[in-house]
Amino acid sequence: MSREQTILEHLAELRGRLIWTLVTFILLVMIAFLFVTDLFHYLASDATRMFPEIGEIKMTVLGPGEILKIYFLLAGAAALGLTLPVLLYHAYRFLAPAVDQEVRRHFLKFLPLVAGMFCVGILFGYFVVFPVMFKFLYTLGMEQFNVMFTAGNYLGFLTNVVLPFGFIFELPVAVAFMTALGIITPFMLARSRRYAYLICVIIASLISPPELVSHLMAAVPMILFFELSITVSRFVWKKRIAKLHREEEAQRELEEAEAAEQAAAGNDANLSD
Repeated sequence: MSREQTILEHLAELRGRLIWTLVTFILLVMIAFLFVTDLFHYLASDATRMFPEIGEIKMTVLGPGEILKIYFLLAGAAALGLTLPVLLYHAYRFLAPAVDQEVRRHFLKFLPLVAGMFCVGILFGYFVVFPVMFKFLYTLGMEQFNVMFTAGNYLGFLTNVVLPFGFIFELPVAVAFMTALGIITPFMLARSRRYAYLICVIIASLISPPELVSHLMAAVPMILFFELSITVSRFVWKKRIAKLHREEEAQRELEEAEAAEQAAAGNDANLSD
């Protein structure tokens, strides 16, 4: 058995893992920068393909410095997504010695779901939510205004709309994980429904553009996913209760068998006397 680490040793290990994660991120930024023009071309051309009724959408830049800023933003976003598995791995390796076997087992079981649901949320935000919000806001002022926007504004709007859905889709996974550990129950979630709705509306107003339709497009999926999380929590909770009952039954049968063996041994001793 390994000895317990001191606080300084824990800090040294944390520092080393953060450095490894940062180095991985920087290397991935450098690699992504080699393909950043292709990525930008895809996003720009995809905007025209998404909205054929609008026509060709041309983006402008306000100077050469903004071009470099946009390229670094795209490379950083791509590198951040690719660094996420490395970050989760080092987080697990750092925290694993401090938690019991059950927590480690559940963490490893839910880890693929974390990455998978994040990707699904990003795809949902990009292909479902973003086109509806962008088309509505773009066509809102076409008759009255000459609608123009910079590439930075477009990518910023895209990020603000799409990225939160990656985290929203993590909610059922997080709820299932905490329910499996007994930290929360579906009854707790159901009792806090009204407060959860309010939090969803507040978050939606912060991450979406200041229009009612945009707020609804962001708030409704969050509320639906909260309700889905309650359903997931009920399912996991029933499995947890059934497992606990099986363990209690097995423990009771073991105790009864041990008691029977002791009684039989006592009877044999009395007969020998």
